[in-house]
Amino acid sequence: MIGLIGVVLALALLIIFAYRGVNVLILAPLMALLAALFAGAPLIATYTQVFMPALGKYVVTYFPLFLLGAIFGKLMNDSGSASSIARWIVDRVGAQRAILATVLACAVLTYGGVTAFVVAFAILPIGIELFRAADVPKRLMPGAIALGGFTFTLTALPGTPSIQNAIPAPFFGTDAFAAPVLGIIAGAIMFTGGMAWLTRQARRAARAGEGYAMSASAASIPSERRARRRGPGAKEADRGTTAPVAERSPVALDDQEQPPAAEPARDLPPALVAFAPIFLVVFLNYALVTWVFPSMSFDYLEQEAYGSTSIDKVSGIWAIVLALAAAIVTILLLNRRRLKDAKDSLNQGALTSMLPILNTASEVGVGAVIASVPAFTIVRNAVLGLSGNPIISMAAAVNVIAGITGSASGGLSIALQTFGDQFRQMAEDQGVSLELMHRVASIASGGFDSLPHNGAVITLLVICGMTHRQSYKDVGMVSVAIPVAALIVVVLLGSLFGAF
Repeated sequence: MIGLIGVVLALALLIIFAYRGVNVLILAPLMALLAALFAGAPLIATYTQVFMPALGKYVVTYFPLFLLGAIFGKLMNDSGSASSIARWIVDRVGAQRAILATVLACAVLTYGGVTAFVVAFAILPIGIELFRAADVPKRLMPGAIALGGFTFTLTALPGTPSIQNAIPAPFFGTDAFAAPVLGIIAGAIMFTGGMAWLTRQARRAARAGEGYAMSASAASIPSERRARRRGPGAKEADRGTTAPVAERSPVALDDQEQPPAAEPARDLPPALVAFAPIFLVVFLNYALVTWVFPSMSFDYLEQEAYGSTSIDKVSGIWAIVLALAAAIVTILLLNRRRLKDAKDSLNQGALTSMLPILNTASEVGVGAVIASVPAFTIVRNAVLGLSGNPIISMAAAVNVIAGITGSASGGLSIALQTFGDQFRQMAEDQGVSLELMHRVASIASGGFDSLPHNGAVITLLVICGMTHRQSYKDVGMVSVAIPVAALIVVVLLGSLFGAF
């Protein structure tokens, strides 16, 4: 019982202190050791033999995705490709449809492999122009960006190169296109449900006479009140947006890391040039897992030197890595004159990848320590006993752990590393499709992860100049409530009809 109290206390303090600004790189090992202390485990051995190997294994497996994804996003931003795509969409959709244009612009970029916070920073100036011109309340902008950048393009749509879609692949021997129709159904529910909610909110605001200016001016009220409470000079410290973000978003920024401020591109590339790398990521990813890899022999992977594995377990990650690498080369070739300093963009992109992967890997380390203590048997039995259906058990486990950690990829990794073998065995014993397990796991990671303590949510609100009170209701609806509803639909359809 004392060990279980330690587990609950460690997880609770992880949320509380992360929300209050303690860096997760410091916080994660401390909370892991707290759980070990309550369990009576040797502390230094737990740190070096359990926490660090779990952290290292995560980095070894997924670092190429974080690295290439961050570089790709940086180049898309610095070349002006992200802005070009956004403006192309605005021209077709119409500036008066500010919410739809913002959502679609974010969705196209994130589905193409650009990390969500690179997208947020790239789209924000355009979104401000659109919302002001259409007189849509600014408080709805975080919801629009969250819908397009944090939901269906990261977890549901088949082929997305997001880390959430890559993590289940080694566990289930699947690829990024697993259960494509179910993924499309879930994505459609998230998109249509989110748009319906945001559109309804905009119409209600219009009927009440609330426009962009009123919403934007209201955003300054909390900071002014804080300034009066804290005395002269305090207001100056509240004015920053981009600079303080890293300090004010201490929870793992998930897979949506904040990029460093980019130099503006000298001119925007044509739409065809801007879209080309995104098309390449999706097409090459599909071509590799569908045609190229099946036509090749990978018998050498059975050797101990190459991990004694098989192509089924690595093809999903290999395909995304190769697709992103090819897209990076394409951006460099097509935008030689637009990139002010390609070497600097590459270097900054590489540096940007470090904090997110270490944050997430540290949370995985906490999960490994908790899974190693005897009291975790109670938790494991409770999770596995939720239902005899592995789809339901896995959906619940991933969602709850993602909510606790405030991280989609962290929660997904912890759940699969802890229960993955059991879930796979249960699925195989019951004839449940592993593609279905992949898609459910990916979608489940994108529900409770976006609760108010999530670092990406905090950062998004800060850069938009909004508070939780003003905007989180909309962010929560589009990135928590509706994705969870989509997950329930997929679980029901998958349980009845299998993967399709």
